[in-house]
Amino acid sequence: MMQTNFWLIRHAIVAENERATLYGVLDVNLCPDSLVAQVPMYRALAARLPRAAAWVCTPLSRTRRTAEAIYAAGYPGPELMVEPGLIEQDLGDFQGLRHAELPAVLASPAHPFWPLSGTERPPGGESVADMLVRVGVAMEALAQEYAGRDVVVVSHGGAIRAALGHALAIDADRALHFSVQNLSLTRLERMPSGWRVVSVNETCG
Repeated sequence: MMQTNFWLIRHAIVAENERATLYGVLDVNLCPDSLVAQVPMYRALAARLPRAAAWVCTPLSRTRRTAEAIYAAGYPGPELMVEPGLIEQDLGDFQGLRHAELPAVLASPAHPFWPLSGTERPPGGESVADMLVRVGVAMEALAQEYAGRDVVVVSHGGAIRAALGHALAIDADRALHFSVQNLSLTRLERMPSGWRVVSVNETCG
């Protein structure tokens, strides 16, 4: 297996009213003001990312719109491929709840850096531990499909933490300690000998 280089980008910030709720895999809008204000970050990403890379987004429009904004800022964008395995955590029946409503429905204490613990599975949804397995399978498949190439993935904070958890072979609660900001860049390498973390939460612009 040849080395595959992953460039993982968290999507742009979502609209203010959406941020007040647990949106999970709901298809929410990006913040229009931030799309304008953060044009320098899109330009910096467009200059920083490798050319001739394969580009992957998730089924949610916020990742596709983020990729398109990077293209518009100067990256000669190829066709976007969609990988459902890298979508955000499915919060099931908790989706749409306001953050203040969540503690009353939790079965276990929340994680210090996430609304739920790493092992809590919302009704009709998945736990972070479930997501870590799902994302790991998707990352391994992409590493095989694009062996020897660069792959830019526009995804979600939770999925990027899960990718880091998979790369480091750590559990969900430990993976949730990573900070992954909107429009940040995290770099992973899948080598014949295993995974290597190059950078986490790198900001551009």
